[in-house]
Amino acid sequence: MTQYPVRVIGGGLAGTEAAWQIARAGVPVILSEMRPVQMTPAHHSQELAELVCSNSFGAKQSDRAAGLLQEELRRLGSIIIGKADEHQVPAGGALAVDRGLFSNQLTETLSQHPLIELRREEIPQIPPDGVAVLTTGPLTSASLTTDLQGFTGMEYMSFFDAASPIVVGDSINKEIAFFASRYDKGEAAYLNCPMNKEEYLHFLQELCQAEQAPVKDFERETAKFFEGCLPIEEMAQRGEDTMRYGPLKPVGLFDSRYGDFKAPENKGKRPYAVVQLRQEDKEGQLWNMVGFQTNLRWGEQKKVFRLIPGLEKAEFVRMGVMHRNTFINSPQLLAPTLQFKQRSTLLAAGQLVGTEGYTAAAAGGWLAGTNAARLILGLDPVTLPKTMMMGALFEFITSASAKHFQPMPPNFGIIPPLQERIRNKRERYGVYRDRALADLEQFQAKLSTPHSQMQPV
Repeated sequence: MTQYPVRVIGGGLAGTEAAWQIARAGVPVILSEMRPVQMTPAHHSQELAELVCSNSFGAKQSDRAAGLLQEELRRLGSIIIGKADEHQVPAGGALAVDRGLFSNQLTETLSQHPLIELRREEIPQIPPDGVAVLTTGPLTSASLTTDLQGFTGMEYMSFFDAASPIVVGDSINKEIAFFASRYDKGEAAYLNCPMNKEEYLHFLQELCQAEQAPVKDFERETAKFFEGCLPIEEMAQRGEDTMRYGPLKPVGLFDSRYGDFKAPENKGKRPYAVVQLRQEDKEGQLWNMVGFQTNLRWGEQKKVFRLIPGLEKAEFVRMGVMHRNTFINSPQLLAPTLQFKQRSTLLAAGQLVGTEGYTAAAAGGWLAGTNAARLILGLDPVTLPKTMMMGALFEFITSASAKHFQPMPPNFGIIPPLQERIRNKRERYGVYRDRALADLEQFQAKLSTPHSQMQPV
């Protein structure tokens, strides 16, 4: 392929990482960032990779999901993690950074690279030709959003978004929760947590009293909820039986372990309300709480949702969130290489593709940037081993159910299970880490690319 400069659109974490990896491979790159020409409601500076929310990249221990992702990137030569290590501040077990120094140093480093041209400009349309990487994040400009809608041919998921919590399957008490489909129609694919009247009323009371998370100023104007996708706490406020006629409807659901639900002796065993969980991944390790989109504070979610029978010890890999968000339907649009299926020379990364968190954005930037460079150099794009946190994350966002797709943070629930089950969670996570890093080493050994001659971070 002719060696035109690769275009990277968006100077956040993903775009910064992508541009650096492209340049490390010896390929010229144009990085376009619309700030300060056009600011966003969330940013406060014109620096690259500005950390808008927290200054933390999450737990840094490598037997934690975020920490494993950091370690994988560290070994792959990530500039984001390299600068985070260089400018970290004390934060207990977390990798936290001095925000100002972190972003300033990244801006200076990329600006001085001879193969990186930093342009301060808004890009209103997808580049019509050449290799390009979209990393515009959750606040993509209106004009580019419209162009993406036309390119994908589908409604863009850009609204005051509501996502339900996701629970690790092994943490669900299956002596209480039961598999069933309503009226036994089709496969018994849902896990059902039954409540009696006393349990339901207690749950309702606690839900109504739980504290909600504040809405950011720039989100208030779009904080309009669809009636078909109301926050669970909003339903609770509307009346005692609102949830029972909605997502907690018990009709047609019965635990077959009791026998025939019509039997007189089973009349008192019919649930008063039922919380359903839907399988989120192919292996059945993750379960989505159906209809539980919420704006409660995360601590409140854990406290209240663990009142549900069967979820007393629930381990949450994603809490329910409500915020203005922009992300594409990656399972329908992207390959695990982060290339668009309908145009292989166009790639995307960051929050735009449905990953959550700073480190996940950097990981997407690494893969999209690496593959963009490989396309220019006439090499085949790479996919990462699914046993790595990076590989598992990109496998998930490109193979999940397109109908129910929601953003996902790094977590061990998406990692392929071990051949032998290890009950101790910390021990199991340690084995996941060892396997991931061993497979990363093999992946690097097979990587047929001039990365071995790349500039060091």
